[in-house]
Amino acid sequence: MSVTRLRTIEEAQPLWERMLPHTHSPVVFMAPWWQSVWWKRFRGESELLMMLVDGPDGPVGLAPMVRDGDTLALLGGGDLFDYRDFIVPRGSEDAFCSILFPRLESMDWSALRLDSIREGSPTLRLFPQAAEAAGMSVEIEVEDVAPAAVLPTTWDEYLAALSKKNRHEIRRKIRRLHNAGRLDRRVCESSEQLRPMMSSFLSLLRASNPDKDSFMTADREAFFFDAAEESARRGHLRLELTALDGQPVAACLGFDYSDAYLLYNSGYDPAHSRLSVGIVSKALAIQAAIESGKRVFDFLRGSEDYKYRLGGQDRRIYRLVIRR
Repeated sequence: MSVTRLRTIEEAQPLWERMLPHTHSPVVFMAPWWQSVWWKRFRGESELLMMLVDGPDGPVGLAPMVRDGDTLALLGGGDLFDYRDFIVPRGSEDAFCSILFPRLESMDWSALRLDSIREGSPTLRLFPQAAEAAGMSVEIEVEDVAPAAVLPTTWDEYLAALSKKNRHEIRRKIRRLHNAGRLDRRVCESSEQLRPMMSSFLSLLRASNPDKDSFMTADREAFFFDAAEESARRGHLRLELTALDGQPVAACLGFDYSDAYLLYNSGYDPAHSRLSVGIVSKALAIQAAIESGKRVFDFLRGSEDYKYRLGGQDRRIYRLVIRR
């Protein structure tokens, strides 16, 4: 049993990609290519701690971590990662923690921060137990919520599961938008479409909300383009524009990953807000997810009202901090 420090994310990538579908959190943010794209742009002064954990019969997990001063943390940032965790196949969690934690304990740090851990993750049970056994303090708090809707097999079943008021409103808003002009949805299906559609998406995102406008710094915009290009290459990108009479009025950037659709960000033209183009574009994205056989529509972090009107149910995201 051992812990081996790897030099790069790429060195871990083949094993990482094999393990990820079998973990508790098989989502795009946990993929090595996503974390590599982030690391190349936002590494700053942090030191990469990429650790391979081997059990008696071979690898039991990967720990993608960084050192920032006297703090150890999971790789990534809460502004661009909705979920984070260790890369551990189901059933190997106990062995992983029992091997990794003593190695972490032997290192020099004052705080171990494990942010953005999804509810139900074994990390939230095993690492506090190990830390308390070692005489360390443990803090666990709800970091945010990430509403999600479990999808049925048809659009009619989905609508029937909403409250009467929300069902009526969604139908009315879609009908009103259809009646306002020629409505069409454009889905990015080629590398030639990607750049112009991403530019339209970012324009709508900025226009829809002053906070989103200030959030979209030059570095984050470059990350969005890099992540979109890489996810498109791997077949995970869902970039959709809703157009009225040929003019884009709303957009959704999401990811088709495993059995879920993940809505990463969105935007709309405030000049068409009376037509509820923002929520309609999301309802159309849900309809497309159902038609493609997805089982979950994950609205990701944040408690915005539209997520609940569209059937989202809260799932908690936790922050775990261990101190010596």
